[in-house]
Amino acid sequence: MKVDKSRPQKRLVLSSHDGNATNLPYMVWSAGQREFIPLLLGFYRLMPPARTPRRNDLEWVVIEEPEMGLHPDAMIPFLTLVMDLMYRGYKVCLSTHSTNVLDLVWGIKTIQKHSNNPDDFLKLFGLKKQPSFRDMATEVLKKQFQVCFFERDSGTTSNISHLDIWSENAAEADWGGLTQFCRNIGNVVANVVANTNT
Repeated sequence: MKVDKSRPQKRLVLSSHDGNATNLPYMVWSAGQREFIPLLLGFYRLMPPARTPRRNDLEWVVIEEPEMGLHPDAMIPFLTLVMDLMYRGYKVCLSTHSTNVLDLVWGIKTIQKHSNNPDDFLKLFGLKKQPSFRDMATEVLKKQFQVCFFERDSGTTSNISHLDIWSENAAEADWGGLTQFCRNIGNVVANVVANTNT
């Protein structure tokens, strides 16, 4: 990616790595590229070289719907970078419709409650037990995670941080409605199979 200054008006373009003259201006980027490139640039800005943990002038990082434009497999590296932001001392706020993000929060909170073992944390991401990763895991396990659900109809906010699927609170049991469809599919399929086998 570079700034093309060959025209009277500067423009942001993607260039090929092989050195040919192909420059793709922003308007022809895919939707994924338009979502991902600013996210990548934001991480680049927030993560100075290792000797400086974070930008002193920034305390909060707010990322809205990171799943937009990301392949589901890219969520793991993305969430690893989010954990690195927390390790560096940023407070991170994610707005999401991704069950992957809530799965991670549920996993971390469960590890905090039962073992608080950094090695268990690293297994969530498939990370090796290298000292730098262990340091990050140890520090992140000290953090608090909160999950809030915003009710569209009433405009109210509910704390569903326990992410308890057995909760009497429907918003918490269905993780803010994100698992409701999958739960419904599971129930219908279970009934179909049960009625077919009888």
